[in-house]
Amino acid sequence: MTTSERIEEFLLAVKTAFNTGTLLRLKLGGYHGSEPELKSVDVKKIVAKGVEKFSFTFHYKTRDIIKNQIQPEALATLRAGLKAEFRSAQLATTEFDLSFERNGDKVRLKRTEVEGREAAPTEHNRAKNRPLTQTDKPYLKALGIAGKDGTVRNDAQDKFRQINKMVEIFAPLIQGIKADAPRIVDMGAGKGYLDFALYDFLAGQGRPAEIVGVEMRPKLVEDGNATAAESGFTGLSFVPGTIMDYNAGGADAVIALHACDTATDDAIYKGIKAGAALIAVAPCCHKQIRREMEAGQADDRLGVLLRHGTFLERQAEMVTDTLRALLLELSGYRTKVFEFVSDAHTPKNNLIVAEKDGRAGRDRDTILRQIADTKAMFGIRQHYLETLLHSDAQTQQPGSP
Repeated sequence: MTTSERIEEFLLAVKTAFNTGTLLRLKLGGYHGSEPELKSVDVKKIVAKGVEKFSFTFHYKTRDIIKNQIQPEALATLRAGLKAEFRSAQLATTEFDLSFERNGDKVRLKRTEVEGREAAPTEHNRAKNRPLTQTDKPYLKALGIAGKDGTVRNDAQDKFRQINKMVEIFAPLIQGIKADAPRIVDMGAGKGYLDFALYDFLAGQGRPAEIVGVEMRPKLVEDGNATAAESGFTGLSFVPGTIMDYNAGGADAVIALHACDTATDDAIYKGIKAGAALIAVAPCCHKQIRREMEAGQADDRLGVLLRHGTFLERQAEMVTDTLRALLLELSGYRTKVFEFVSDAHTPKNNLIVAEKDGRAGRDRDTILRQIADTKAMFGIRQHYLETLLHSDAQTQQPGSP
């Protein structure tokens, strides 16, 4: 039997289980396609608005993406994946298990009969699986997320979803740090939405952590410490001060959400200087590079892209964060940039995640050339973060004043 015939045999079993209501789950593994962050895919049957669909959950390293497809579309997706991208698949039904294994052009199917399994419910459950399951916590009430009765307020539903999404992203990153009780510094913590939620979740997972929120507004620092004490969060504290004034030495992770303009660079710099295993920032505003672009001489071919103010602003955002990523790579970090969550107060929702991989200097000449070429293309003299790192390097040289 050919590879294509084996795949069609497997898909027929999936289709039959779907149509007869005996499908329990389907899992695709052994991914080797073009998306490096994709790990596996889970598939189940749902009924949404009266329509039977396949629900795909794509598990990436730092997030999950759900896509619902009607049967013909879903079978086409599965067919393409089994042919070229996934080396294995496991189908579970109420009557049998069927495994699919592909090794090059050879496909092996193994069927095992089972008894006593009940069909899975198919009604589409709109209640999301969220990290924060208890909404009557003191900090949620103090932050205005939950009311006195312990339920999430109607006007705070969006914020609660955003907090949960941020915990979904940040918790695995923190859990990946080798330290037994990682020290996390949140630069420009504000009211500490993420700090409280992340501390609560990690504690619930048996993963102790020390979280410090750095905030320049004394009232927010006072309120944050009072709420932490009320919540019994002994490892969470808030300190007054600016990002550049704070000594981040000993930090395992440095994070900054929506620190305006060069404050994001200050946070990145502090993380690099501290040798933090993780640096994660969600930039807000990109004024410094925009001013550089407006004052400099960009490549003539970019004129049509930069002549409109709104396009210039978007280009400035992309160039700023591209240079930040390159400078982090130059400092020995494995870096990625992705969209993580839409904020109710700002459209800025890109997250730069940098994990120290101990390979500082790797491809150094290539990275330096990319930085220089990007700056020349857009008429930029120097990125603010570049200035900080260059100044720091000079002061560390022997004989420097």
